[in-house]
Amino acid sequence: MADLTASGFSACPACDAAPLAQRLADRAEIAQGTVIMSLPTAHCAACITDVETALTAHPGVKSARVNLTLRRVTVDAPGLTADDLIPVLAGVGYEAHELDPDALSATTADRQGRDLLMRIGVSGFAMMNIMILSVAVWSGAEAATRDLFHWISGAIALPTVFFAGQPFFRSAWSALRVGRLGMDVPISLALILASAISVYETMNSGHHAYFDGVTMLCFFLLIGRYLDHRTRAIARSAAAELTALEVPRATLLADGAEQVVPVAMLRPGDLIRIRPGARIPADGEIVEGRSEIDRALLTGETLPVLAAPGQMLSAGEVNLTGPLVLRVTAAGRDSSLARLTALVEAAESARGRYTSLADRASRAYSPSVHLIALCSFAGWIWATGDLRLAVNIAAAVLIVTCPCALGLAVPAVATAASGRLFRRGLLIKDGTALERLAEVDTVVFDKTGTLTLGRPVLVSADPLPADLRPVARALAQASSHPLSVALAAALQERPADLTDVTEHPGFGVSGRWQGRVVRLGRADWLGVADDDENRPTSATWLAIEGQPPVRLEFTDELRPGAADCVAALRKAGLGVVLISGDRHAAVADLADRLGIQDFRAAVDPQGKESMVADLAAQGARVLMVGDGLNDTAALARAHASISPASALDAARVASDMVLTGSDLVPVAEAVATARLATRRIRQNFAISIAYNIVAVPLAVAGMVTPLIAALAMSISSITVTLNALRLRD
Repeated sequence: MADLTASGFSACPACDAAPLAQRLADRAEIAQGTVIMSLPTAHCAACITDVETALTAHPGVKSARVNLTLRRVTVDAPGLTADDLIPVLAGVGYEAHELDPDALSATTADRQGRDLLMRIGVSGFAMMNIMILSVAVWSGAEAATRDLFHWISGAIALPTVFFAGQPFFRSAWSALRVGRLGMDVPISLALILASAISVYETMNSGHHAYFDGVTMLCFFLLIGRYLDHRTRAIARSAAAELTALEVPRATLLADGAEQVVPVAMLRPGDLIRIRPGARIPADGEIVEGRSEIDRALLTGETLPVLAAPGQMLSAGEVNLTGPLVLRVTAAGRDSSLARLTALVEAAESARGRYTSLADRASRAYSPSVHLIALCSFAGWIWATGDLRLAVNIAAAVLIVTCPCALGLAVPAVATAASGRLFRRGLLIKDGTALERLAEVDTVVFDKTGTLTLGRPVLVSADPLPADLRPVARALAQASSHPLSVALAAALQERPADLTDVTEHPGFGVSGRWQGRVVRLGRADWLGVADDDENRPTSATWLAIEGQPPVRLEFTDELRPGAADCVAALRKAGLGVVLISGDRHAAVADLADRLGIQDFRAAVDPQGKESMVADLAAQGARVLMVGDGLNDTAALARAHASISPASALDAARVASDMVLTGSDLVPVAEAVATARLATRRIRQNFAISIAYNIVAVPLAVAGMVTPLIAALAMSISSITVTLNALRLRD
């Protein structure tokens, strides 16, 4: 039970019972055969329908549910494994990889959000009802009628404050237990004092009770807390997402037999079999088989690479076409994927030093509030000897100085800026990102999937004679290689009738046409000398028996708005750097097309993270824009970071902002918006300071009642919020 109660219980039993029951149900489902898989290529509602329809039609599958936001599918299929279901999805055109349910750490962010919303609703409902009762008192109700309305208001307000104020009470108690004064300490004191004074006044038939003010205070404070939650507590750990990408099991070869074992049981020297379409579970050397490997997640390479005996593979790469036998060199915590996860964890810890401006201000603000209230109480006791008056004035000081406006200063602006940037195609995930984004002076771009779409396109079909185009298309349609897919899409001719069509993993496709052998594939397979490494383009070759081979060139398609984005950033005075794991020729060509002077090629994930760290050490404030697993550590290390929505889950989680559209221009607009948001935050702090300069002396002088103090505090909060909303224009 320890793990079920570690996060604490809510004041609402239903809010605890439902998540606990769901957690138990989830564990039961997993035990009964639930399979969870990632869907990196799913992107729309049609994808949900396609995936769920294909899976539910498969024998043994009871149900399938797709989460498009997380790009995952949960399948209830007792007796089936991911290996049984991945080919089903591949058959309808969707890439899938198994996820380990134990590695998908549950987050409490959703539960906290629902809890705060429930408390906001309760306090808002109570506030409206008490305000209706207060109208009668303000209108001149006297004696028994006034007392009755006060008692009814108290019966509504006291349980409301006890329930809705728990986030503040718990935080204040935690701070006091360790001898610290946080922003929630004066808030809690104000709520308790205002409630106590109201009860005292009601019991003694006083003219004024402040139940309406205390519920209003609680309502606005909770709104500030929820805005803060939305902008700061949504993002999950990128390291946890990377861990979820690790393959949970491997097929071990022992004494000539296959055995499925947890990856943690693998040891250096073990032999494992990797089937086509599977992700590599551990680092190792190929001892048998040929295939093509998708290394984009780790190296950013645009195209698959040939895998042959003697070649080293890394955990996280994907085997595309042929079965392989791998001798393990490192597994589990020692694998390249685990080391990358450790880099992300370290980078996240370093980034955690950045706190919001409100948090920093509260360190000096909270002690000052208590000191002023205490001095006011002591002064009025000494001057008048009236305990009741002194307590009222001290409570008014605490309420009027409650840091509601200060607490709203940052999250209100962040929320308004989030709306503005979302309409421009950017989603903010971290409340402190605006502050950091406004400070950047250098932008580092990844190449594949960021400045480009990571999708090869045929440069021109002109080198291919018209009579050979049907043959080329027929061969291309027989392969799932990215270049073959691009060639088939570019050619419009009706495919020729071929016989003996065979795919040769790692090499290409062959067949017979009109009695002659035809082949489409690698230059070395066709016996052609080619210098692809020195060319900016990639290529495949078509060879027909008796004719010279034809070279077909492909280039990576630029992301829309890439050129305009780079130009806008340079115009704004920011340095632009291109870092990629791709070939030097391809990176140099892209840099030349976009006008980027500083670029680095053939950089591995650790190298990217190291380069970002080196730039930071030189005093640069780096904005990293990337999309792959190879960019995740650099994204987490950077001063601020952005990923496209098409990026890997781990990259999107590691970044501060997500580009929801395909156009890259909003990246440049984000910097301007962030700088404007920072100015609004400073204005809000100025408003809060000006409010306190005026309100505090009046409260200390006894010219403000607790009710007026609550109203003044609310007005200051509304003013700050309205100033923040100017960002939406």
